[in-house]
Amino acid sequence: MNSTAESTRELLLSRIRDVQDYPKPGVLFKDITPLLADPVAFATLTDSLAELCVRHGATKIVGLEARGFILAAPVAVRAGLGFVPVRKAGKLPGATLGQAYELEYGTAEIEIHAEDLSADDRIMVIDDVLATGGTAEASLQLIRRAGAQVAGVSVLMELGFLAGRARLEAALRGAPLEALITL
Repeated sequence: MNSTAESTRELLLSRIRDVQDYPKPGVLFKDITPLLADPVAFATLTDSLAELCVRHGATKIVGLEARGFILAAPVAVRAGLGFVPVRKAGKLPGATLGQAYELEYGTAEIEIHAEDLSADDRIMVIDDVLATGGTAEASLQLIRRAGAQVAGVSVLMELGFLAGRARLEAALRGAPLEALITL
């Protein structure tokens, strides 16, 4: 890792607060709100993610509900790209394309407006955390079903011990998975 990437990682990591036993006992929650409240750290994060989008030839950015919206929207503006939200089922008006996926205990579904993507689009998926990879994997399926290409997945943090990267490898089909911080 070069010195610029390391200093960016250190700045971002210093603004992420650990919250014990949230949302339930035994969980160590990574709270990004202090990072968002720091304009220098938030701008650094936005610039880093925008650079990844440009480097990988993205034409649009998909943000995953909900913290992915907070990160992806300013990245889209900074990179001069369109922003397309991927929402929980039932949250988008009009015609949507949905994708169900497995959770640890049950299933969930996400949706997108398919008309916001085209065959010429290369989509970068942005989220705050890559944990088990279920939501990201479902978003890649949605993007392809909408007819677009996947430019990659970029996240602020990857929780390596949860093996989300391994789950996404086949779904990425050679597209990159970039994490600014791996824990």
